[in-house]
Amino acid sequence: MKRIKPPYFLIILLTIFFVSCSNETFEEITGEEIENPDPDTDPDPDPDPDPDPDVDEEISTTPCDFDLSTLEANSTTTINCLLDLNGATVNLPANANFDFDGGLIVNGTLNFTGGYIDGKLLNSDLNLSGDVRLKETTFGFIPSRWKNIVQGQTTSAVALKNNTEFEKLMFRVKELGADTFVVGKFDAYFNVTTVTSTTTNQNFYPSVESINVPGDFHLKMSDDTVLRVFPTDWAKGGVLLALREVSNSTVSGGTLLGDRDTHLYSNGFDTTEEGQLLLMIHAADNIVIDGVTIKDGSFGGLNINSLRFTFQPDYIPSRDIVVKNCTFDNNRRMSTSITDGYNILIENNTYLNAGQPSSYINGGVVGFAINIEAVRKRDEVTNEFIFYEIARDITIRNNTERGSRVGGFTISIGENVTIEGNDMESKIVYSATSGSKIRNNTFRASERTSGTPAIFAAGIGETVFDNEISGNNISGYGIAIAADFGNVKIFDNQIIDNKSGIQLKKITEPTQVYNNTIRTSQASSRGISLQLTEANNLSITNNDIDVVTNHLYCVELNQGSGQASNQVTIENNNFLSSASLVFSKTSGVTFRDNISEGKAQVINASGVDLINNRISSTDGHGVSITGVNTDISLSQNTIDFPENTRFECISIANTTNQNEVNLQNNTCM
Repeated sequence: MKRIKPPYFLIILLTIFFVSCSNETFEEITGEEIENPDPDTDPDPDPDPDPDPDVDEEISTTPCDFDLSTLEANSTTTINCLLDLNGATVNLPANANFDFDGGLIVNGTLNFTGGYIDGKLLNSDLNLSGDVRLKETTFGFIPSRWKNIVQGQTTSAVALKNNTEFEKLMFRVKELGADTFVVGKFDAYFNVTTVTSTTTNQNFYPSVESINVPGDFHLKMSDDTVLRVFPTDWAKGGVLLALREVSNSTVSGGTLLGDRDTHLYSNGFDTTEEGQLLLMIHAADNIVIDGVTIKDGSFGGLNINSLRFTFQPDYIPSRDIVVKNCTFDNNRRMSTSITDGYNILIENNTYLNAGQPSSYINGGVVGFAINIEAVRKRDEVTNEFIFYEIARDITIRNNTERGSRVGGFTISIGENVTIEGNDMESKIVYSATSGSKIRNNTFRASERTSGTPAIFAAGIGETVFDNEISGNNISGYGIAIAADFGNVKIFDNQIIDNKSGIQLKKITEPTQVYNNTIRTSQASSRGISLQLTEANNLSITNNDIDVVTNHLYCVELNQGSGQASNQVTIENNNFLSSASLVFSKTSGVTFRDNISEGKAQVINASGVDLINNRISSTDGHGVSITGVNTDISLSQNTIDFPENTRFECISIANTTNQNEVNLQNNTCM
């Protein structure tokens, strides 16, 4: 029997539009402001893909030798031939069923009174009405059967129709009982920047004009599935694929491909904020994104967001979101932004080249792979925070990051964020956060990132507290961990072969640094530094440090107004090399119960106590006190220094008044 490809046919479609405001940084724009380029513009030089998958090669063209007028109730008809309805509407008996066996029904309408139809029989030349369901809950999308969905290079108008028809088809098959929509080989453009509302108030809502995925549904794409953004000059944002106000949905596989280097930017290379997102989870819950490639977004990759704001009665956050096994590559601005949502897991993804420029366009603002960035501001009258958005209970786990322009992951504003087990090339940063943990990550600097910190804890204020940096393995950076303002615990980190281990600044809140290993053979390397800064309620305990130049580098510490009573405690640490301990222009430090294989230098300091330490020097005075010092105490220390040399156990320069140095029960060896 000769086989040919089937004719085409349009299914009855269900249109669902959601009209609500978005909290994402997209403005609402009236329809009159939308300008698309020439609709005949060919946006991409790639060759047209093959529109016909192998599954559609065996459709029978043999006309059926029966019609449907003799069907009986509760019957099942197997279609293995071409049944042409000749434009008629056929009213079927109760519970009529249709199975697929290589045939097709075309050119008419089946009106059901109960019963099912095999999804393989659906095509754009068959209308369904009445009470009918699909035989199976999985629907296989065969592109060649849907003539209103066009693959390959196309026009703006066709790309817009692609958007409408593809979305409608998903909603229609769901209405027929499908919960899974399988896409194989398919490559098409979608115009997501045109207002389709027919109301007079034609505002632009990005996640409405996108391709929307239904609730309780799985869009299951293959490695050969590509959904592309049709490039326009629309400057105010758009979204290729959205899950808006839906629950229990999954998107898996496939590639969402943006218009990063084909978008018509208004300001050329220097444009920062224009472009389209590839995926938005918008006021949705129980959502899974699994194994999707999200690439070349002109405005970014993925955004997780709410509808409206936390103080509004109709506020809807996103909840219970999983993003796993995805690849984010070459997206402008940032690959993933979380602006509002609860209980979010970002796991086992690969983040590549976030925010990097090309020869066509710069990398945009931000430049991080992941940015948690809920919006808040203070009330001008009460000075209390107004929380427009909340991002809380987020885990970023076991991801790989490479090539980010500015940094890997950042918590700009968010709460209870855990970043763990990630393989990082760039840095992790936090600002306004509480209850957050950066733990058990591996950082390996590239040549490009070797001058930056691996971890930068920079938050300040009453909303920054109970944060931890622990168990990380860091190598190759200029600074392994930099912490400003404090209220953080830094512990159990392996800091190996970095220029500087831990740098602390403006530590005004209780901070603990303990059980870290800092080791490097790099020239001029330092262990822990407090330089040109203040510190109070800081404890540095039980660390093992083996560096070349300075185990501790306390320089111009607590020298400002009101800092005289600040206290820093350094105790029970092991300083394992001949590097020195430096307390220069420093006050308020108690150095107690430490073991140091290097000398100690006290220079122009005040309020520095060295108590019960073991200090060894092979190349200088055991403890040297130079410059003008006040209120210095050395008690119960055991000090080794080179014998038969000009070096002394404790050397006090004549510039320091002897009465300002209290020496008690020290042992010189």
